[in-house]
Amino acid sequence: MLSLREYLQSYQGIEIIIWENKEGIVELSSSDLPEVLSYCLEIKPRPIWLTHVVNDERQLGRGFCLYLVLHFPGKDFSLTLVAKGIKEEFPTLALIFPALNWSEREAQDLFGLHAVGHPDPRSLVLHPGWPQGFHPLRKDYKAGDERKAFDRAPLVFPEMHGDGIFQVPVGPIHAGIIEPGHFRFYAIGEPVLHLEAQLFYTHKGIEKLVEGRSIEDGLRIIERVCGVCALSHGLAYCEAVEKLANVEVSRPVLLWRTILAELERAYNHIGDIGNMCAGVGFALGNANGSQSKEKLQRLNLEFFGHRFLRGVVVPGGMKLIPGSKDSQAMLNRLIKLSDDFEAWIPLLLEHDGFRQRAVTTGVLKPENAIDLGVTGPAARASGIANDWRELHAYLLYPELKVTSIIEQDGDAWSRLMVRVKETRESFRFLNTLLREAMQGPEFNYDKPVSIALGKVRPFSPTWGCVESPRGTDVIWLMLDEQGKIYRCRVRSASYANWPAVPLTLPGNIVPDFPLINKSFELCYSCCDR
Repeated sequence: MLSLREYLQSYQGIEIIIWENKEGIVELSSSDLPEVLSYCLEIKPRPIWLTHVVNDERQLGRGFCLYLVLHFPGKDFSLTLVAKGIKEEFPTLALIFPALNWSEREAQDLFGLHAVGHPDPRSLVLHPGWPQGFHPLRKDYKAGDERKAFDRAPLVFPEMHGDGIFQVPVGPIHAGIIEPGHFRFYAIGEPVLHLEAQLFYTHKGIEKLVEGRSIEDGLRIIERVCGVCALSHGLAYCEAVEKLANVEVSRPVLLWRTILAELERAYNHIGDIGNMCAGVGFALGNANGSQSKEKLQRLNLEFFGHRFLRGVVVPGGMKLIPGSKDSQAMLNRLIKLSDDFEAWIPLLLEHDGFRQRAVTTGVLKPENAIDLGVTGPAARASGIANDWRELHAYLLYPELKVTSIIEQDGDAWSRLMVRVKETRESFRFLNTLLREAMQGPEFNYDKPVSIALGKVRPFSPTWGCVESPRGTDVIWLMLDEQGKIYRCRVRSASYANWPAVPLTLPGNIVPDFPLINKSFELCYSCCDR
C-alpha cells in the first residue's frame, strides 16, 4: 500500500497545497472525495474525524467549499481535504463514513446544498415550518429575516408497524431541568426496538452571529456555546487564532491552560458520575457528586473569577495567572477534594443495586463507535484509545505522559469507570502541575500574560482541537483581510456523539434510558450553536 503522500501525489486532479511535519492540506474535486476518503480509511491505525465544514466562498470566486479534516494518530498527522467550486451538490460521504451523516444534512439545511446519495436526506437542524429557500449560513442571508419566515408545523417521525408495537413520546419538555429534546421510543412490551431523537429546538445561530466579528468578540461568543465546556471551546478557539498568527505562547501560559483544562475535566466528570446516580434514583450518589462538583466550581470562582472558567484564556495567553501562594492554596483544597472523592466513590462502585442497573445496559459496540466517529469517554468505554491528550502533542500533556483510559464492555458501567479513573488522573495531574506553579513568581492579577498577535493570515483555514470532558472539541476558523471572522465552525464532542445514543437503546427498556443518556452526558446546547 502506498503511503498517504505517495497516493495523493499519484492521484490525478489532486494538488498538495501544504505538507509539513504535522499537517497537510490538499485540494481536489468533490467528485474525487469518496475515493480518496475510502483510501484514507484503509490506513492503520484508522484516521479520526475532526471536523467537516461547508463554507460559502462565492465572494472569493471559489463557490461553496467543503473542508474535511482527518487526523492520523499513528504519526500525529492531520490532513485537510478541500473541495472548491461546489455549486449545488456534492457526493455524499456518509455511505463511506457514517460519522458525516449529521454534518451533510446540516449542509443541506443551512447552505442549501444537496448531498447526492445521502441515506437519510431529512432535515436535521431546521424543524418543519421553515420556507423553501431558507438557508441562513449563506453569505447573502441577513440575520433577522427569520422572524417573519417560520410557520410552525408538526414533526414527522418514521412509522413502525407490527402486532403490539407502540410509541412512547418523551419531551421536548422534561421533568428535570434540562434543555429541550424529543425522544420517541418504539417498543413492544417493555423492550425498546428503536429510538428516534430530535434535537435542535433552541438553535442559537452562533456560527452566523460570529461572522464579521473581531477575534475578541468571537471568543466571548464561542465561550458561550455551552456552559460546561466553556473553557474547552475557548481554548480550541485560541489555539486556532494562534496558529493563524504564528504565535507560540510561553510555558507559564501552557502550564495554566493545562491546569484549567484538568479543572474543567474534574468538575464535569464528578458531576456526570452524580448524574448517572440520579438516572437510577440513587440519591446518595447524586448528592455526593453534586456536592463535590459545587466545591470545585466554587474553587474556579475564587481563583479565576468564574464558575465555568470563562474569560480566563485569551488569544496569545491568559487574562490572569495566579501566583505561587494561590497555587499552594489551590493545591491544598484539591488534595482535600481528592480525598473526599475517594471516600464516597466506593459507595457507588460497591453498591450491588447500582451495578445491576448499569452493567450490560446501553452497550455501544466498538464498530458502531468507530463508524460514527464517537469521541471521549463514550468511545474509550468501548475499547477505543482516542484521547486527544495522548494522540496529539499540545499544552503540557506530553510531559504528563497521558495514556487513554479504556474499558472494553461499552456499557453504562464502563462509561462510569472511565470517568472515575480519569478523575483520579486529573487530580494527580493537578498535583504535579500546581507544584510546578508554586515554584513560579507572584503574578499581577491586573496585568494579562499574553503576546500581541500581530497580523493573521486572511482566508486561510485552520483549526484548534482540545480534549474536553466529553471528547474532542474542534473549532475551525477562517478570517478575512481585516482580521474579522469570515467563518467559524464549532464541532463539539456532543455533536459527534449524539447519533450513537439511539444505537444503544434496542434491547433495553424505556426506564433504562435516563441512565443510558446520562452515561453519555451529552450537551444539547453544543449542538444548537
